[in-house]
Amino acid sequence: MKIVGVGAAPGMLTEEAIREIKRAKVIYGSKRAIEIASHWIRCETREIDFKRLDEIPDEAVVLSTGDPMLSGLGTHLKGEVIPGISSLQLACARLGIDLTSITAVTTHGRDLEGSKKRILDELGRGRRLFILPDPGRFGSVEISEMLLEAGYELPVVVLENLGYENERIQYGSTRDPPEPDTPLYVVVLG
Repeated sequence: MKIVGVGAAPGMLTEEAIREIKRAKVIYGSKRAIEIASHWIRCETREIDFKRLDEIPDEAVVLSTGDPMLSGLGTHLKGEVIPGISSLQLACARLGIDLTSITAVTTHGRDLEGSKKRILDELGRGRRLFILPDPGRFGSVEISEMLLEAGYELPVVVLENLGYENERIQYGSTRDPPEPDTPLYVVVLG
């Protein structure tokens, strides 16, 4: 099995990813991952059922949005991982942040209390944070409310639709957090 990062948006596939996609006999992926790679796909595609990952055949190419190792399928499946351009890389590039100076935390589909604790722990260490939120459950507003309750007043940046034509960056604070217009966004704190 090969787990291929398709990048955060169209036009961000690496040459290695394109090569593996073109060679594939069957491709699995989310609807968005398949759409991002659609120009290069020459075989049958199947949308992933995340509850049945163990049923994906060994000969499959599995598409993962962004990079498979950043809260992606590379952490859940066994196989060769082909990296992709992640939303973390794009956010840091857009904001001029050194990748080694930021900590990534995902809350999407995760234990909320554990995610909150990790965010507070990392901020307590003085770290700047990149957060993959869980829109509708724990997004930019809820993150900011939690931080205010814990005594943190910080800059909050919301980066929406990274890599797409309608990409947008909003700046705010924990007192006045940016509110995204899409579920496809990330949050940078600090």
